[in-house]
Amino acid sequence: MSKPPTPPSISATAFDCPHCGAFTTQHWYKLHADRIGEKERVPSIPDTEVRERISKAKDLEESQRERLLAWIDNVLVGLVLLDRNQNGAYVYNDVGNLHLSECYNCKKIAVWVHGSPVFPSQRAGVAPNTDLPQELVADFEEARAIVDSSPRGAAALMRLVVQKLCGVLGEKGKNIDDDIASLVSKGLSPLVQKALDVVRVIGNEAVHPGTVDLKDDRDTALRLFELVNAIADQLITHPRSVKEMYDQLPSAKLAAIDLRNEKAAGESKT
Repeated sequence: MSKPPTPPSISATAFDCPHCGAFTTQHWYKLHADRIGEKERVPSIPDTEVRERISKAKDLEESQRERLLAWIDNVLVGLVLLDRNQNGAYVYNDVGNLHLSECYNCKKIAVWVHGSPVFPSQRAGVAPNTDLPQELVADFEEARAIVDSSPRGAAALMRLVVQKLCGVLGEKGKNIDDDIASLVSKGLSPLVQKALDVVRVIGNEAVHPGTVDLKDDRDTALRLFELVNAIADQLITHPRSVKEMYDQLPSAKLAAIDLRNEKAAGESKT
């Protein structure tokens, strides 16, 4: 018997996380405010250009670069972050009626005003496959956020996710049809090919002016979320899992497997 949902509550220390959906402990934070000085005057938010500069900076240690890039990636996808104050400045203002909760499971932050969660916005459909790259997760989550108000827009965003996913898989990432054909030529599973084409066709129809696809509704858009997750599972998660298990085999067994494969390849040529 499945556990009944436990919706988020300002008066609880455990509930279903609005980010990952897991029922787990939530840590609460009260907020303080430090006024931005005259030198900066406005909030400083890193963009893709800043990320590019940091990725190429030669004066950073690799571990420091990785931490900075991970922080920027989280900012770029719109997450709320807790940053430890490193300058030891005094803070004189307490913030009332505004609170943060941090999920023990996914470590992500939810924002509350009065007694209501205002971030992340409530999303429909399944959560994205955790093995999808962060940029694709952001598009996936945006599609979930708008599926009720604009199912065609959500379908178009999922098409964009598939287009970017093809790029991640080594294709050009510019024309989905061409990328799918290339993947098929490399031995793509027919079932995955059909899933890719479903997302390609529905999303493509959604963004053509004057064209209305009667199937391009909320329920279909919700199915697209599941399809994209299934595609990611077959093309990213499953291969990664198999590789991790294969790499853990004893070196002697791996050598024997390589020898067997070389022998089989030689026999096939004769």
